[in-house]
Amino acid sequence: MSEKIGSVEVITGSMFCGKTDEMIRRLRRAEIAKRKVQVFKPAIDIRYDEVKVVSHAGSHFDAVPIQSSADIRANLSPETTVVAIDEAQFLDQGIILLVNELAEEGLRVIVGGLDLDFRGEPFGPMPVLISQAEHVSKLHAICMVCGKDASRTQRLVNGSPARYDDPVVIVGADEMYEARCRKCHEVPGRQE
Repeated sequence: MSEKIGSVEVITGSMFCGKTDEMIRRLRRAEIAKRKVQVFKPAIDIRYDEVKVVSHAGSHFDAVPIQSSADIRANLSPETTVVAIDEAQFLDQGIILLVNELAEEGLRVIVGGLDLDFRGEPFGPMPVLISQAEHVSKLHAICMVCGKDASRTQRLVNGSPARYDDPVVIVGADEMYEARCRKCHEVPGRQE
């Protein structure tokens, strides 16, 4: 009998870079390969749908909304071989241990999330997940100011860049966020 070998894949980058589309692409391929797939998403993310992960481009996949990382274990089916977790930056630090446990149990774990918050700083558990993953894909969007590769997420308040001391977590889409490159990304009030 062969031993199951698990792994962790992280798909990261700024908003609008295609993280969720890439996750859904991988999930559809896993289904074609006859793998049992389960997808989880933070319940806080209701931008497009409460029980689906939905990309900004409109692709979607059924998902279980969760309040915390512990909810993943509680809702995990014994037949599941591929676990996907979208918007992991919104989850508690317990997600780090859980993701690694699932991989050690032989599951393929696909994690999607922002690597940086609107201030350009590491976001939640993502930096640790990135460093511990076997595979990391950092995607880029297009800067809405200059058209170059964007690696940052710019939050806008009434059309102007949000201030450094604004709340870190505010769920939204293109009505309050846009992709920016390092040069065009602005954070008023940041101490350099």
